[in-house]
Amino acid sequence: MSTSTARDAPGDTPPTHRGTGRRRGGPPRRSRSSGPGPSGSRAAAPAGPATLTGRGGIVVLFGTAVLCGLLSRWLDMPLLAGGGFTVGCVLAALATRPADLLALAVSPPLVFFLATLVAVVVTTVGQGSLLRGLTVGLLTALAAAAPWLFLGTLLVLLITLPRGLPANVRELRDRLAGVRLFEQEENENPVRWDESPDSSAGRERPRGGAD
Repeated sequence: MSTSTARDAPGDTPPTHRGTGRRRGGPPRRSRSSGPGPSGSRAAAPAGPATLTGRGGIVVLFGTAVLCGLLSRWLDMPLLAGGGFTVGCVLAALATRPADLLALAVSPPLVFFLATLVAVVVTTVGQGSLLRGLTVGLLTALAAAAPWLFLGTLLVLLITLPRGLPANVRELRDRLAGVRLFEQEENENPVRWDESPDSSAGRERPRGGAD
């Protein structure tokens, strides 16, 4: 086809453009790296290790101590109660998140006492005098497992110290200092709504001058 024939072509047929990357009027291509699609094609971030809250760590410690305390009384193995309590202390100290280590660090003595009490009550019900059996059984269990109590508490402190326990203590101390400072400022600068004597006397002077 000659040049003149191409120029005489009808005006309603636009010339085709070669080398275009997409069709005219079509949707633009979406790059694969632009973002996640509707089906969530972006890879999920790897989850961190499972951690427990302070209450969760205390529950783990309490459950382990109660279970081992019951087994030790049913199987007549006193060492099982102390060993289970120590294992529970280690597991709770390792699994609790750093922000709640202070609550866990102060809980082993109370948890040990409550777990021993529950184990003694469960195994003493239906065996004669409940009060006598509870008193004797509790004192005997506490005396036999006292070294394990100190060992478990010491292990909790040794594990939680490098995991952030000092930072929790400093944070608690700063909070207490802030509360004390706030209370001190409120006591030193109370809000007074009553008028001073000078202002009331100054308001009464114009009345005497008018007479």
